[in-house]
Parts: sequence; structure tokens; C-alpha cells
Amino acid sequence: MSAKIKTIGVMTSGGDAPGMNPCIRAVVRTALAYGLNVIGVIDGFQGLIEGHFQPLGARDVGGILQRGGTILRTARSEEFKTPRGQREAIRQMNNAGIEALVIIGGDGSLHGAQKLAEQGFAVIGIPGSIDNDIYGTDMCIGVDTALNTIVDAIDKIRDTASSHTRAFLVETMGRMSGYLAVQAGIVTGAEMVLIPEVATPVAEVAAMVEDAYRRGKTHCIIVVAEGFRPCTTELGQQIDALDLGFTTRVTILGHIQRGGKPTAFDRLLASRFGTRAVEFLLEGLSSVMVGLQGREMVAVPIQEVISNPRQLPAEYIEMARMLAK
Repeated sequence: MSAKIKTIGVMTSGGDAPGMNPCIRAVVRTALAYGLNVIGVIDGFQGLIEGHFQPLGARDVGGILQRGGTILRTARSEEFKTPRGQREAIRQMNNAGIEALVIIGGDGSLHGAQKLAEQGFAVIGIPGSIDNDIYGTDMCIGVDTALNTIVDAIDKIRDTASSHTRAFLVETMGRMSGYLAVQAGIVTGAEMVLIPEVATPVAEVAAMVEDAYRRGKTHCIIVVAEGFRPCTTELGQQIDALDLGFTTRVTILGHIQRGGKPTAFDRLLASRFGTRAVEFLLEGLSSVMVGLQGREMVAVPIQEVISNPRQLPAEYIEMARMLAK
């Protein structure tokens, strides 16, 4: 592959994550440094099927390091999940002269990457997910920025909670993973963290809120991952109805967690991912994801990544519980 490859494609897919733009930039400029041409795929897998391509040069990715979101945009595609859609995507890439593809995204994006690889197309995946729920890498693009956004919001909420003697339920993203909620709970000193991985009865939450009030606390912060059940709004209504001392408010951070300037950590991580993805292609690798393990960038088979759920370390859950005393 390394002797023949001349043109690569790069695309972002699934939910956007702060740091995707620095990653695109790294892919483009690394490829150019090695004498390759780069074509950007606009609008993710749907753009791949429709042949929505744009040649990218060094200046096209100038000034995007500090920008959130993705200049290539992203869109989900039901059509790509079908064999017909996958064949059309490969046909469009062949017509455009794209010989290998770098896909930046989360679990769904990597499943799509594997489908292309199974049909013989050279693909490298890069993990981009603020939930940090991708197996095979210690960290994904966007996690650090999203966590800092959450921490800033909770710090501000604590000010108003103390002023009014209130309990606040703050919902973070994380439909299947409580990573963001647990980390945020630890570093903001939240009284409790609720995540989908650990079932917590409403009665236990109520007991904690009542205990915090009796101990004279001026506020009570509970961080809730969106995948926890009952949902945050319903939980807030149930807690407030029990009249435990604090009045209860719910704040859902929502998509604010996806936006904003990527932190220095995310810019560097994304740049490392993008550079190594191109180098892996030039080394003849395919159907692998670039993963951060310790301090090293490693190639992890995509099939291995999508076949194994990322487990939230038990030590973080226990730490959040102990430090909330």
C-alpha cells in the first residue's frame, strides 16, 4: 500500500467533538508532508455516498486549531448501513481517486469503517467521542474539553445553589457511559454521582439529600449522566416532592458540552492521532484505530474495538463515592 497510495480521504462522523478540527488539520498537513493528496468528505457517511468531496490543501486547514465542531460537518446515514449504500460509497471514492480513508468519530463511525475494510478498502479510525466510551484507547478526542465545560458550569451552579439553599441535579451527556459524570463529580466535589452503570434507588438519593441538609450544607450538587433512570427531570420532581429541606432544581447541560474551543490537551491529542493515522496508512496498515495507551500511540484492530465495550474503571466510581462524604 505504501508504494502505491497517492490520495487519501478524511471525514468526521457521528456526534461532533471539540478537537476534530485540529485532527483534520493534522491529517491534511501530515499527508501533504509525505507527498500525498487529501480529499475531505463533507457530511460524513452521507457525503461519502453522495460524492460530496473537497480537495484540501495546507491553507484550507489554516486557522482551525481553535475552532470547535468540524469544518467537514457530520451527518448520520441510514443508507450507509445497507450493502448498497456501502458499495455506492466505495464507488464514489474510486471515482474520486481516494485510495484510503481516515474516519474520525465514535462507535458508530468505527462500525462503518469496519464495513468498508471488510470490502477491501483501506481505512484508519480515530476515536472522537466526548463520552470516552471507545475500547482500546485511554482517551478520545473531545473528552477533556467537554469535562472542562461541565466543571465550569457546575462551579457556577454551586454559587447560586448556595445562595438559595438548593439541591441541583446537573445532567451531563452519557447515554451509555457515566465517564463524564463521574469525572465531573470528583473534580467539583459533588455530593452524589448517578450513572447508568450503577443502579441507584430514588430512596438512596433522597436519603443523601436529606442528610446533606441536616448536616447544615448550604447546597447539594448531584451529577447525573443522561443514561441514568429515572431521567433527570423525573428524578428532580420526585426528590422535590419529598420536601427534604432543599428545594430542587434541574439543569440539563445538553449540547453545550460538545461546543467551544478545544483545550490544549485535546488539540495535542488530536494532532497526535491525525499524524499517526497517516503514518499507519503509509506503513501498510488498515482496519485499525489509532489508540492512546499510556503515552504511546498504538494500532488497535477496529474489529477488536467494536467487539468490546469500554468499561468505566471501578476505582473512579469508588473515588467519587468516598470523596462525596
